[in-house]
Amino acid sequence: MAEALWGERALLPGLRVGHFTDREALTGCTVVLVEEGAVAAVDVRGAAPGTRETDLLAPENTVERVQAVLLTGGSALGLAAAEGVVRYLRERGKGFPTPAGVVPIVPAAVLYDLGRGQAFRPPGPEAGYGASLAAGGGVAEGSVGAGTGAVAGGVKGGVGLAGYFLEEGFRVVALAAVNSLGRPFDPLTGRLYAEGLLAPEERALLPDLSRYRGSPEDYRFPFLLGQNTTLAVVATDAPLTKAQAKRLAIMAQDGLARALRPAHTPLDGDLVFALALGDGRGVDPMTLLRLGAYAADALARAIARGVLLAEGVPGVPAYRELVHKGGEITE
Repeated sequence: MAEALWGERALLPGLRVGHFTDREALTGCTVVLVEEGAVAAVDVRGAAPGTRETDLLAPENTVERVQAVLLTGGSALGLAAAEGVVRYLRERGKGFPTPAGVVPIVPAAVLYDLGRGQAFRPPGPEAGYGASLAAGGGVAEGSVGAGTGAVAGGVKGGVGLAGYFLEEGFRVVALAAVNSLGRPFDPLTGRLYAEGLLAPEERALLPDLSRYRGSPEDYRFPFLLGQNTTLAVVATDAPLTKAQAKRLAIMAQDGLARALRPAHTPLDGDLVFALALGDGRGVDPMTLLRLGAYAADALARAIARGVLLAEGVPGVPAYRELVHKGGEITE
C-alpha cells in the first residue's frame, strides 16, 4: 500500500520548487532546486526535444549529482533561463567542485509556447533567477511557471504535482508541465484518462459531465501541431544509484502515456527527469520496482492535476469549462 500525496505534503526535504510566470507573454519557467545535490537521470521519448546538459546524466558519464533541473517555456529560446539558475546557485557556492570554483549543474528542457501571449518574451536568465528566488515550501499548480502558456490537447495545460508515501518509508513525487499534442481526456465521454488514479480527495476537482456530448477519438488534431511537449521531474528520497534513477525515469514515462493519448509523438518532445536525494548506495530490485510503479501513477495524477487546475485563456478553454458546458474541441 501507499499513501497518496499532493500539495506541500508532496515536497521532499531538500527539494524546493519555484515558478516564474509571465502572464502577458503567456510563458514562464519552473525550477526544481536540490542545492545539496541529487543523483539524476533522464529519459527522452518524444521526437522533438529541446534540452541542455542531458548527456551528462547518462549512467556511464562522470557527474553524479545535479543542483537543479529547469522546465521552461520559450522553445529553444527558453534555454537561456538556465543561466539565471546557474547564477543563483553559484552565488551560494553550490555546484560541481573545480579548481576555479563550483560549477552548478542545471539540466533543462523546453516546451513550445511561443506566440501565445500578447508579447513575445521567451524566458531568459532573469526568469530563471526569479524562479530560483521564488522557490519555497509550497508549490503553486495550474497556469503558472512552465505551464503558463501550456496547452494540452486543445484545452489549457498547466503544472501539477502528486506523489506517494510507500510503506518502505520512501516517498516518490512527480511534477509535470503539460503541453501535449495528445488529449488528457476521452473526447467521447469527456473523462480524464487518469481519472481512475486520482485520490478520493482529488476527485472533488472533477467537473460535472452530465451535459457533455462528444465523438470517438480519431487521432486527428486540428490544433497546435508541432507546438507541443510534456515535461516532468520525478523525485524520491530513496538512495538510488544513477542507473537506478534512469530506470525510475523510464518507468515513470508509463504515467505520461496513461494520462495523455497519444504520447511520445513525432511532434512532442516528451521527457522525464529523475532525481534521487539519498546517498546513492542503491536499493534492492523490488524496492526499485515499487518506486517506479508509483512514479508512473504519480506522474499520471500530476498531469491530471495540471489540467484540472489550469485556467482558460482567450482561444483556449480550461478543461473544466469545456466539458461542463457540453462542448467539444472542433478547431
